[in-house]
Amino acid sequence: MATQPLSSGRLRFDDFELDVRAGELRRQGVRLRLRGQPLQVLEILLERAGDVVTREELQSRIWPADTFVDFDHSLHNAVARIREVLGDSADNPRYIETLPRRGYRYIGPVEEAQAPAASAAKAGDAGEAASFAAPRERESRLAVVVRAVILSAVLALGLLAWIVWRSVRAKPVAAAPIRSLAVLPLSNLSGDPSEEFFADGMTDQLITDLAKVGSLRVISRTSVMQYKGTTKSLPEIARELNVDAIVEGSVIRSGQRVRVTAQLLEARTDRHIWAETYDRDRGDILKLQGEVASAIAQQVRAEITPAQQEQMGRTRAVKPAAYDAYIQGELYFTTEYTKPASLRKAQHLFEDAIRVDPGFAPAYAGLAHTYIFLAFDGAMPKEQAYEAATKLVDRAMELDDSVGETWDALGELKWNFDWDWDAADRAFSRAISLAPSYSCPHEDRAILLASLGRRSEALAEIARIDQLDTSLSSAQSESDAYFELRDYGELIEAGKRGLILDAKDSSQHYYLGAGYEGTGRLQEAIAEYQKAMETSDDPRLAVALAHAWAAAGEKSKAVKMLRGLEHSAAAVASPYTMAAIYAGLGENDRALESLKKVCLEKSLGAGWIRSDPLLDSLRSDPRFQDLLRRVGLT
Repeated sequence: MATQPLSSGRLRFDDFELDVRAGELRRQGVRLRLRGQPLQVLEILLERAGDVVTREELQSRIWPADTFVDFDHSLHNAVARIREVLGDSADNPRYIETLPRRGYRYIGPVEEAQAPAASAAKAGDAGEAASFAAPRERESRLAVVVRAVILSAVLALGLLAWIVWRSVRAKPVAAAPIRSLAVLPLSNLSGDPSEEFFADGMTDQLITDLAKVGSLRVISRTSVMQYKGTTKSLPEIARELNVDAIVEGSVIRSGQRVRVTAQLLEARTDRHIWAETYDRDRGDILKLQGEVASAIAQQVRAEITPAQQEQMGRTRAVKPAAYDAYIQGELYFTTEYTKPASLRKAQHLFEDAIRVDPGFAPAYAGLAHTYIFLAFDGAMPKEQAYEAATKLVDRAMELDDSVGETWDALGELKWNFDWDWDAADRAFSRAISLAPSYSCPHEDRAILLASLGRRSEALAEIARIDQLDTSLSSAQSESDAYFELRDYGELIEAGKRGLILDAKDSSQHYYLGAGYEGTGRLQEAIAEYQKAMETSDDPRLAVALAHAWAAAGEKSKAVKMLRGLEHSAAAVASPYTMAAIYAGLGENDRALESLKKVCLEKSLGAGWIRSDPLLDSLRSDPRFQDLLRRVGLT
């Protein structure tokens, strides 16, 4: 049964609500990321709940005639995206049923969120319909005969159209183009659990090589590792990741030989496209990875530039012990980069790799990144980390300047240590050009551009992150960027998405609090700041809580907390935190003196100066504006 035209513009089903006029889908009040064609398809299916909506109808209502060539691919992706957001399954549908070669049908419960007067209007419509019933019952026999003749003609034309449609559909349909893929964790078939790291490392490196193909969207390692050991079907995984194809395979390492088996499957049809087995010496592991990546790129007919082809083919032999140490270091770094103890393990493994094979460029980039993050965590002095990381980046560039990770590390140094914003942007952009699907430089560049006020460019990077990575790291980067842009509405939504991934993450509670405070929801902001403080002793969280208390009228409470922080944190807190404390107390001279020190020392983690609401009381002071000009943040 089809629903009537909407009067309220809102449809509810289970705990979802679609606001047609606003173009938003929400779940329990949280706005979900469903836009464009997928949102339009969902709207049509809900409005026609219970009816089969044909593919042809969807095409005529959403896709212009000149896009017919890509219609199958676009519709498949749109429905897959809807299912991903709703948590639905094509094999066991709860909401959307696929009718092969016909279309789709919404099969779940749905109701209109009506305005109070809607029921009265419906009652009036019913009465009006009843008033016309009697004349219809008195139609003449002649009219009935005429309708019968017309109906026969329509049926005949319909039969002819069906025959023509069947003849067209019977023609072979070209396979949909593959523009995106995910590499699932390779299986360790060696029979030795201690070799698991090698299979995971091979997965990571294959993703790294495929990320260099600019015409192909490759899902990040952090997003695919959740499927390690999963029982989900490949089409289901592909729908959840919104990709056209899946790569899966296995690794066996025995003695000095490595055997890798890989296969490529089309997501829409579960059709087997390609498979190959490679048997190589352990020292040729880099060449093996490049061969597999090149073969996959050729099979999906990806456009590979000469420079990208050279990158994928530019390999050298690596000593097996160095490679093992490197991939173990990468695993520690990428999975536990917020833990100093894990960073130290990564540091020692990268150092081992360099000691065994001094010509292996990626190990230098990995070690440089490790030193940078040790400085971020306060586990290594800033100057020591900067000097060591700079030398490592320089050496990595001498060995091979085509490694995206090296350019990303250079961008981190220029951004966080040198405060050279333009040089940082160039480095991140270079990393992206070398490996377009490498998510880290996209995340870094999004935050950098947001801190510089380059809103449209920052939002473009956020959109790219959404396509590549669904991990907490990407959620953190989105929240960082929206905070820098002072876009508090989006910051609230980003914070909520981050907390779905980790309900105890202090930074996401802080960002959610900042979003609430920025939109005037002060009590909710206070509650989130307090939750953030439960799992972190960062004094800046207490400053934020005091700021919200003051805004809510509890100034004496705020001053008491800030005075306590002034005395307890003065010896250990950063100049930036002290500036925020003094700004909250209204002691602007002391706050500006602390900010001068921040700028002279180029303190880590002080990139928020331009946008931090904790410093808003200083913004009208000419001395504050002068500081921003000096560091290039106007």
